Amino acid sequence: MEKLLALGIFLLTLFFVIAKPKNLGIGWSAWLGAITCLALGLVSFSDVVYITLLVWDATLAFVFLIFISIILDKAGFFEWMALKSIGYAKGNGILLFVSLMLLGAFISAIFANDGASLMLTPIIYSKIKHLNLPSATIMPYIMGSGFIADTASLPLVISNLTNIITAHFFGIDFWKFALLMFLPNFVAIISSILVLYLFYRKSLIKRYDPEVLEAYPPKYAIRDPVVFAMGWLVILFIGVSFLVLELLKVQVPISVVLGFCALLLTLATLKNRVVSVKEIVLLTPWQIVFFSIGMYVVVYSLKKVGLTDSLVYAIRWLFEAGEPFAIVGTGLLSAFLSATMNNLPTVMIVNLSVKDAQLPESITQFLALANLVGTNIGPKLTPIGSLATLLWLHILEYKGVRVSWGYYMKVGFVLTIPVLLAVLFSLVFVYWLSLSL
Repeated sequence: MEKLLALGIFLLTLFFVIAKPKNLGIGWSAWLGAITCLALGLVSFSDVVYITLLVWDATLAFVFLIFISIILDKAGFFEWMALKSIGYAKGNGILLFVSLMLLGAFISAIFANDGASLMLTPIIYSKIKHLNLPSATIMPYIMGSGFIADTASLPLVISNLTNIITAHFFGIDFWKFALLMFLPNFVAIISSILVLYLFYRKSLIKRYDPEVLEAYPPKYAIRDPVVFAMGWLVILFIGVSFLVLELLKVQVPISVVLGFCALLLTLATLKNRVVSVKEIVLLTPWQIVFFSIGMYVVVYSLKKVGLTDSLVYAIRWLFEAGEPFAIVGTGLLSAFLSATMNNLPTVMIVNLSVKDAQLPESITQFLALANLVGTNIGPKLTPIGSLATLLWLHILEYKGVRVSWGYYMKVGFVLTIPVLLAVLFSLVFVYWLSLSL
């Protein structure tokens, strides 16, 4: 009976989160599910405290990243980057496509996948329109920017909320994470651009007129020079601070570092007052904090009643078949779970299952990374794979670009499967390399 109750609450919570009936916020939906689990005795109050201590840092860090991204977006930071990328292509349509995809990968790495897809997509859309290109040629750039934002969100702990949650759960340091995921992320970027190009090569423009941009060069995109300059310092500060903290072996929550960066940018806005801090605070998705804690409580109830045991057995079975099977299998499992029930619940469920499998630490860490590959790339298979994708589709519809679920899934399967497999096999190579070293 408890298993049916826990599963029912989970599915109902997931429905409310995705469908958002009567505009109900995702945080409230998750908390309703969590409170129901608590009231029915599926979880205890001590479980809620344990989960809160587990995810507060990861969630706040992600919220601060979005806060930083919105400030920089309002200051013209990302628009300047987009115009620079278009300028570097010098009228070559193929180079334009590649440069914009690389820009998406860079923004996703530093400012998280949500920042890349939600900030960059509208900018790319407006700039492509500004180049006076035919409407039929816009889709490759739009789909590409949304695709690369997720597939290239592997290199750093801060590149995705799933990364932050997993690194914190398994105690993986910032720069160790970056070292282990360097090759998989490189493979993800190269393979993503390659499959996007092969799929859309007939729709891509061969040439465009670069003189169109002369009336609006990149420097005119900068609305607040002080905030713009501070943005580059913040990027440098994030990398250096985590490196120093790890060398000194000092444990400081990620959210504290990013919160300090958010404060620096907030103070920078006071000079010219072009960017409204009040508007930024209102636009920042604070509900993510409540969603993350609430959803984890609901997922934890599945573990408490034994519904995740089958995942634990599957991971052990894959491990007995061999480490490469375990890494690739775990990644594929989390990818298809993400596509069907959203990536945030998936990363939580699979993380718990990997830990409960009680395998050697050397392979456990790589199974955690395989879970990340699956939950970062796998969501591209369906529109419900991630909340960012649903919001991305909504923004496109607002801009007049309608992407049907049928078209999205057709493109999603063609693009996602080869990239997913390539990245998982590269992770296997990193595992072998780590053993030899």
